[in-house]
Amino acid sequence: MTTGAATAVTSPAGTPGRVLLINPRISSRRKARFPLSVLTLAGWLEGRYDATVIDGNIERDGVSATLRAMSSAPFDAVGVSIMGGPQVQSAIEVSKAIRANFPGTPIIWGGYFPSLYPAVALNAPYVDYAVRGQGEDTFLALLDTLRGARGGVQGSEAGSDELNAIDGLTWRRDGETVHNRDRAFSPPRSVSRLPYEKLGDPRQYLSRTFMGQRTAVYQLALGCRFRCTFCGVAAMFRGATALAPAERVEQDLIHLRDHLGADSIQFYDHNFFDREEDMIPVLEVLARQRLPWWCYARADALLNLSPESWSLVRKSGLRMAYIGAESPSDALLKSIRKGTKADQTLAVADLCRRNGVIPELSFMVAPPNDPEGETERTFEFIREIKRVNPQSEIIVYVYTPVPADSLPANSRSRAAATTLLDLNGDPIRFPRTPEEWTEKKWIDYACHADAPWMTDRLRRRIRNFVTVLGCRFPTVQDARSPAWTKSTLRLLASWRYRFRLYDRPWELNLSKKLVQLADPRVSSL
Repeated sequence: MTTGAATAVTSPAGTPGRVLLINPRISSRRKARFPLSVLTLAGWLEGRYDATVIDGNIERDGVSATLRAMSSAPFDAVGVSIMGGPQVQSAIEVSKAIRANFPGTPIIWGGYFPSLYPAVALNAPYVDYAVRGQGEDTFLALLDTLRGARGGVQGSEAGSDELNAIDGLTWRRDGETVHNRDRAFSPPRSVSRLPYEKLGDPRQYLSRTFMGQRTAVYQLALGCRFRCTFCGVAAMFRGATALAPAERVEQDLIHLRDHLGADSIQFYDHNFFDREEDMIPVLEVLARQRLPWWCYARADALLNLSPESWSLVRKSGLRMAYIGAESPSDALLKSIRKGTKADQTLAVADLCRRNGVIPELSFMVAPPNDPEGETERTFEFIREIKRVNPQSEIIVYVYTPVPADSLPANSRSRAAATTLLDLNGDPIRFPRTPEEWTEKKWIDYACHADAPWMTDRLRRRIRNFVTVLGCRFPTVQDARSPAWTKSTLRLLASWRYRFRLYDRPWELNLSKKLVQLADPRVSSL
């Protein structure tokens, strides 16, 4: 996300450095969005290394495309950006292919997965280094060190010393995994736009959504100052957060609109509304540009906005705000360090209704302590929200906390004191290799779709409730299904919802197969 003026790095022979950046496949080509992580690195390396970007979501065969690129020119290293869940399998496939065909090329994993599980990443023979947290400075320092060592500037011992000095790096020394100290948080710097041209035709990433025909994605802010124990952002950024300068945001939005044709924006920020005084310049930019937009937000932040700021929000065209409601239990909210209360969720649903913004509220059901009771109470709370604001979008996830050893130190001891047990009462052992994280039960865990302490009965109960709720209140985010299909589903589900008859909704399941409504649990990610 950041770039600056710098002198290009060259080898002793005078050739410029080259690096291959890979975004492994995680979605279909139709659903592909700008791969912001690898674009960020490509922009940061500009003037230092020549970066080639391969997006597995666009390439029909990402592995073949990678091998072709590596056959065409030598690369100093390959960087692979990985989230958890299904993207891990794609990362494994491309990394194994690189190791088999180009065994001398260093493979560097970065992103959420290696940041949360660096030891797991290094337990694979096809991963040489893991970059934790913000990757720009760590990745650049590692490239410089590797290039110097390969050029004969330093010996193996000197290389080891150099590696040991790189903050945010996990690596191997004499067969042992070494975790260097964490890198300090760096706010976004004032730089030129991302190098969209490295994606070929950037317009192929503009998608039809409920906001417009050509929705682009953009990241305005990094990190979050809250430390929720279930959140990968909290574990990765450890309470740090920062906004990009408003001037840069305006330049970028103008480029997306006037040069690429975007007519709406989905902000992939970790917490868009943080401090009101910081947000006002950005809201003024959005009010000038008037591109309909979607963002992440917190209930307390929206409730604390002044009437003047809400006026800017309305003028700017905010269509929907994704708000982590999580639970109707204040005790549970406190235990997970959410920092909000249930009454704020009800209040923000009403506030959004009065300001023409659709609140997209996510809930986590089936926590380890009283999973069935908490789930049923959440269902009733969701019904209450629908009475306050029928337009509220509801997303139901399963509560799956981040493993204790992946949390910041000040949260780790509290989480470790409560041992997570499976349905048989045995302690849960989290995966120790990338391959184990590709097992279905762990993909479901990473995607908040299932947990080892859930019964089959509870799984069915949650699935059936979500089916009835989703048919009774079809998501506005479905920009493809005609209105009559949504009306039909709404009518079919109305009696079940009214009388709380969620079990065995066979007629709704059959209708959904025919209609194929969009699932906001996927479209909102």
